[in-house]
Amino acid sequence: MPLDQLPVRSDSAAANMAADFLLLQHYPDPTRARWRHYQWHRPAVTLGYAQKIGEVRQQLGEDAFDLELCRRPTGGGIVDHRNDWTYALVIPAKHELGAARAAESYRAVHQVVANTLNNQDCPAILQPPETIEPAAAGPAVCFARAEPADVIHARSRTKIAGAAQKRSKRGLLFQGSIARSAVGGIDWDQFETEFGESLGELLQKTNAPCPWPEPWDEMVDALAEDYASEAWIERR
Repeated sequence: MPLDQLPVRSDSAAANMAADFLLLQHYPDPTRARWRHYQWHRPAVTLGYAQKIGEVRQQLGEDAFDLELCRRPTGGGIVDHRNDWTYALVIPAKHELGAARAAESYRAVHQVVANTLNNQDCPAILQPPETIEPAAAGPAVCFARAEPADVIHARSRTKIAGAAQKRSKRGLLFQGSIARSAVGGIDWDQFETEFGESLGELLQKTNAPCPWPEPWDEMVDALAEDYASEAWIERR
């Protein structure tokens, strides 16, 4: 069975988060692994499901008024999407990696990211756990500090990629972000092609482009209304 690669979409922050959640919970065939790369209509920041919106706005300062904010269905910290390469991967619950511990799935997918970057001479490695210092108080900002198994630059030690995960009975949702500024000049079209192929190898499936299921737009639009609401964004 193939790894479904969905077409690239550019959308609002709420619609992007809605689409990722629907890929996890309402994909027509939950036994198929699926992934997508996507873009943003306007400058956006997403926050983890459990983060307090007041602390997030305080951390962002005046930027909070100029950015589209949306709470993710996954955990993690504040992610600035103004210059990133964003993707989502859903691994079915019955797949070995879909049922693995969070640390194991995190490391496995990030190793694919690092290997793909190395193919274009970007020296990427995973952050080793023994170098991690205690986190400061307050909301976590994704690219300000590398966590264990995040992707970092081998020479500068700058964080390149982080992610957040969510598990349900249907599988594992992995929402990942790669900082373009930390990577340097690579061919992102080539990266997308090789990344999809390598994800397929990881999951022992063949990466295969496929169309969005029907009626996808209607489902995304309906859930995006909820994700754009104050009740969702300010729920904590």
